[in-house]
Amino acid sequence: MKRAKRNKAPSRIKYEKSHPTFSFRTYEELSKRIEAMKKAEGVSNTNIVEAAVGLFEVKVRKEQEIREEAYLAGWLKGFDDARRKFSVSYPCSVCGKPILVTSKDEKEFIRKQMRQHGWGHYDCLEGRY
Repeated sequence: MKRAKRNKAPSRIKYEKSHPTFSFRTYEELSKRIEAMKKAEGVSNTNIVEAAVGLFEVKVRKEQEIREEAYLAGWLKGFDDARRKFSVSYPCSVCGKPILVTSKDEKEFIRKQMRQHGWGHYDCLEGRY
């Protein structure tokens, strides 16, 4: 004869939902170490798991921070290398410091000046003279 299922109280249902069961098997040596720690420190299985998870969270967070820092450093280096290699500048007529060509008007002016004064690739111009 089967026993009828007992209805759980709403408070019990809520508790079980907010405190789910987590179980696992371990090996004998680890089980002994856990029991020794519980006895010596007066902690529960939950305390031990919380501590272990906390340590792993710190490790994961550190690794993520390192990845983000490395990515940013690489991106900045690549950007700086590309800027140095591909940017166009000309010296200021007053102080001599470089002025980076960035505006559309500057680029169009330079393009017109180069055509007007016959500037071009060395190989392209070599045949003209």
